[in-house]
Amino acid sequence: MAENGTLRMVVIVGSTRAGRFGPTVAEWFVGRARRRPEWDVDLVDLARAGLPETLPDLDDELPRPVRALAPRLAAADAFVLVTPEYNRGFPAPLKTAIDWYHDQWCAKPVTVVSYGRESGGRYATEQLRQVLTEVHAVTIRDTVVLPCYWDEFAADGGWPRPASECVAAADSVLDRLSWWAYALREARARRPYRP
Repeated sequence: MAENGTLRMVVIVGSTRAGRFGPTVAEWFVGRARRRPEWDVDLVDLARAGLPETLPDLDDELPRPVRALAPRLAAADAFVLVTPEYNRGFPAPLKTAIDWYHDQWCAKPVTVVSYGRESGGRYATEQLRQVLTEVHAVTIRDTVVLPCYWDEFAADGGWPRPASECVAAADSVLDRLSWWAYALREARARRPYRP
């Protein structure tokens, strides 16, 4: 147990495509986070969440899958979005997942673990920063970027290689995310955030 209590991290797998690499990346990151005593991790796979693609009118009742996921997101002290980069952007299911919710994101830190070709998902991350600003989330500077991620497989088929640069990047991101999660949780407790 950390000095200021356990933090709740929600890791969201943003791709729903067949054959996607996102679950591999997410499981790796979750494994690193779970080595730290301050983190309690909840893994959300959008391919299994069943969120509808179409948002209703404001007066309509929220669909059951949206209501089911809401308390898990509300309980988060921090978010990690695992996303590929498709055509210089992030996947539509991830945008829809962000749009279904509002208060759940407010005044909470978010980081991105992105993967793709040579850019490693940097364009997707920059787009996410713009979108998350509108729901009053706090995107932290540090991210994990995985360019040409297929080059990081070890000879035994494991991913990533133990000496991969992404291992150090993930540890640094977890340090920064912890700081922001504690700071913002304390701030929200002292003065509730009103968007």
